[in-house]
Parts: sequence; C-alpha cells; structure tokens
Amino acid sequence: MILALSIRDFVLIDRLDIEPGSGFTALTGETGAGKSIILDALALTLGAPADRALIRAGAEQASVAAEFAALPGHPIWDVLAEHGFEASPDETLTLKRVVRASGPARAFINDQPVSAALLAEAGETLVEIHGQHAASALMRPSSHRKLLDLFAGNEALLDACAEAHAARLAALETRERLESETEEALRTREWLAGAVEELGALAPQAGEAGSLTETRTRLMQSERVTEAIAEAEEALADAEIETALSKASRAAERICRLPGFDGADHPLAHAARAAAEALERALIETGEAEAAIAALESLVEHDTSALESAEARLFALRAVARKHMVDPDLLPDVLETLQERLNLVEAGEDALIRARKAESAANAAWHAAAEKLTVARKAAACQLEKAIVKELAPLKLGRAVIRVSVTPLGDDGGAHGADRVEFDAETNPGAGFGPLRKIASGGELARVSLALKCALAEAGSAGTLIFDEADQGVGGAVAAAIGERLIRLGRTRQVFAITHSPQVAAAARSQWLVEKGRGKSGGTRLRGLDESDRQEEIARMLSGAEITEEARAAAGRLLEDV
Repeated sequence: MILALSIRDFVLIDRLDIEPGSGFTALTGETGAGKSIILDALALTLGAPADRALIRAGAEQASVAAEFAALPGHPIWDVLAEHGFEASPDETLTLKRVVRASGPARAFINDQPVSAALLAEAGETLVEIHGQHAASALMRPSSHRKLLDLFAGNEALLDACAEAHAARLAALETRERLESETEEALRTREWLAGAVEELGALAPQAGEAGSLTETRTRLMQSERVTEAIAEAEEALADAEIETALSKASRAAERICRLPGFDGADHPLAHAARAAAEALERALIETGEAEAAIAALESLVEHDTSALESAEARLFALRAVARKHMVDPDLLPDVLETLQERLNLVEAGEDALIRARKAESAANAAWHAAAEKLTVARKAAACQLEKAIVKELAPLKLGRAVIRVSVTPLGDDGGAHGADRVEFDAETNPGAGFGPLRKIASGGELARVSLALKCALAEAGSAGTLIFDEADQGVGGAVAAAIGERLIRLGRTRQVFAITHSPQVAAAARSQWLVEKGRGKSGGTRLRGLDESDRQEEIARMLSGAEITEEARAAAGRLLEDV
C-alpha cells in the first residue's frame, strides 16, 4: 500500500504531501480542481511517459515520490531481484520520478537510479489504476491467465506443470545432443577406428613421455660421465694422495707421542692432536671418495640398444601427439575420449532410442499435467463468469457479458500449461465479443474493472487500487452499488476512488477534498475532511453551487447509512 505521496511543481501543484491510510478513500472536488492531476502524478512515478509539459510554470523540474510497504513474498521483490536490484522486505520502497526542463527525465527506486521500464514493471505490481484512460492488468490479455489461475487456486497444478515442462526440455536437449553426437561420430567412424587402433597399439601410459625424455638424456650422457670418472680416478692415482696423507698422519702422530705433548693441556699439544685427527679424517674421506667414484662407474649405462629403444618410443609418442595436437603425456586421455566416441557410434543407436523414449515419456507427462491445468481452468472460467454476472447487473451493466475464454496452444505451451486465457466482452447483445478495453467505453471501463476485481476477489498482487470516475454517467442505486463494492475491496486493500457521486463518497472510510488554491499562486491542494466537512462536501455534491439545508440533511442520511 501507499504510505506517502510527495508531489512537487507538477502541473498546477506547487507542493503536496499525502499520507493515506488503509481502506477506501474517496477523492472529491469540483470539476477542474485537479483530481486527475493527482492521479497523473502517481501514474508518472509508476512509469507513465514523462513530458516536460508536466512541469509547473516557472519551475525547473517536477518530481513525484511514492513510498510503499510490501510484505515478504510480494512479486515486487522478485521483479527487483531479477534486475539485480538489492532491496529487502524489511524496508519500504520509494519510487520517484523527476522531469527536468532541460535534460532527460530520471527514475529512482530507494534513491538508486533505474530505467523507466523497471519503474513501470515495479509499479505495475504495486498499484492498479482503473479508468477511462488507464490500462490496468485487467485490460491486458497477457495477464488474464495469471488472474484466472489465482482465482482458481491453481498453484499446485502450475508447479507440477512447470516441473514436467522442465523435464520435457531436459529430455529434448538430451535427445538432440545424442543425435548430434551420433551423427558426428558416424561421419568420422573410419577415422575414429583407425585412431583408436593406432593409439591402442601404442598403448601410451600416463607420464611416459616425460620418463622417456629423462632416460634418453641420461643414456646420451653416459660417455661423458665415463670420461669424467676416468679423469677423477687418474687424478687421484697420479697425485698419490692416500700415500701422502698416510705419511703426514704418521708424522703428526709422532709429535703427539713426544714427551710433554701426550695428553698435555697446552695450545701446542692441542694443535698437534687436531692436526693428527684432521689428517686421519682426510685419509678416511679419500678412501670414501675413491669408493664413491668406483660405485658411480658401476652404475653408468653404455646400452646403445636401450638408447635407441627409448628414442624410438619417444619419437613415436610425439608423432602421434602431433596428429592430435596435444602434449604426449595426454595421449592416454585422448585414447579414452576417442574410444568413448567410437563406442557411441557402436552403441549410439540404443542410447538414442532410449533418449527418444524418455523424451516421449516426458512429453506425455507434461501433456497430462497441462491437461489437468486446462480442466481446472475451464471449471474456474465458468465459476468466474457466473461471479462476474452477479457483479455486472447492479452496476448498470446487465446487458454486458464477460466471457473467459480458455483456448488450446497445443505443443506451443510451456511451464504455464497449454492454454491461452482471455477475458472478452460484449456490452450489447449481438454486437460481438471483443477485447475489454475496446468494447467498454467511458465510465463503463472503470465499472467493468470494478466488477472484475470484485469477482476475482483476492486475485492480483497490487495492494492499491485506484478507480477513476467509475460512477460516470450513473447515479442512485448504481452509485450505491459502486460504493458497496469499493467498501468490499477496501477491506483487504487500499482503495482510492475519484468520484462525483455523493453515494460513492459517503461510502468511503475517509474523504479528501481536492480544491484550487487561493491567492496569486493558485494551484491545487488537497485536505482531509472531518465528519462535518464531509457532510458539507457531500451536500455540495448533491445540490451544486448553493448548498441547501435539504442537501445537508440528505448528506447526513447518506453518511449514517454507510
């Protein structure tokens, strides 16, 4: 519902702030006072086309902002989420439109810039405007299916149909993919068989190319390794290092055994013992070095055939890898993939047959779910037509017939079933049925909308309904009937009615008077009426320019009868 409406420099309105309440509110005032201007201002913030002519004379811009409260689960939150707009049901929503004398108009939701299209989409879920110049959701055939489903309570059937449709699409995708893959595989069967045979004979192993590269490199370097070992052995032999170290070690030992050195705690004695120990270690490590070189020599491979074999295998792997444009180490994966494709050719027909059967079953399941939805819709359509008939007669539309057509879409249906739903109208017998908006005219359009809203009960998401002169051209009992229906709608929604009918105004829970401002600035202003002011305004509506006591008394009776 609307919590607040703020209008600045809009046509005749200088500044206007409104905080409407719940229930049914009537907007009254003399012709030309500006009732329709307020409605136009609200329509602007709901996404209606912007025009610089809407800016009040002398102002640089016009702005309209409307603050709304919407409960969790309201469609507005899904609309905003689909557009990537961050908002929470814990906060209110403010829709704002600014029309500038220079530059394009701008739209905002909670002070964040948005497109006019998003503003209109959001506004459509929040407010319905019904009148001669307003095309509400009731007038658009694209919304009729949803309205009928809401009236019928078809949520569970819709969920089942959507689920069946999703399975149907998945089965279709699987079948088409298998057909494409099988067709492609059949075209390349000969090549596949040859490639699998070649790779199978080669039998590549994971990481084999890298291992062969290391082996080949090692074998190619064996001669250099042997030469280096020989050089090391020759150097050790020529230098007679072991003999020299042995002599030096014995000389150091003799020093340590001299009187005054053996066990003495003297720097010279310590140095002698350290020298002897170092020479002994050097002698030991020299022996270990000679043993290590000998071990290295024993491990050197001089296998020419092994080198040739490694090279041949490596070159074979690389050659096949080039054919498939992959790294040689990925050949096992290539073999697996090609084998799967070849298997698809050989067993593809069976898989395709299974996929076609699954698709047929999914189609049958969707048709069954759609048929249940169709049956429910047709039954609900009959109930809705009867409910509409009851509403039309008291509104002086007894000769009109509203038809709820449920026609098949066949295989063109989808998640919402296989039906096209349209509300058609015939306002005069024999005139033929046509779209609601084109058949109804003038005040009839708002009254048709009122009848439909009452018949549809809670169907539709908008929490605010606005009726623009639904009482045009009627009076007496018809106006009273309009008032009764507005009261009924006001029990669960916020309802506004722009009216010239005293009966409708008296039926409202609250009443606002739209009047021209006084003084040089003129303009339009709006004020809420208390009980005495309401009686005076309704008396004016009854009697005209001169308010009589009889009119005041009649106004009092109207207010008492509500």
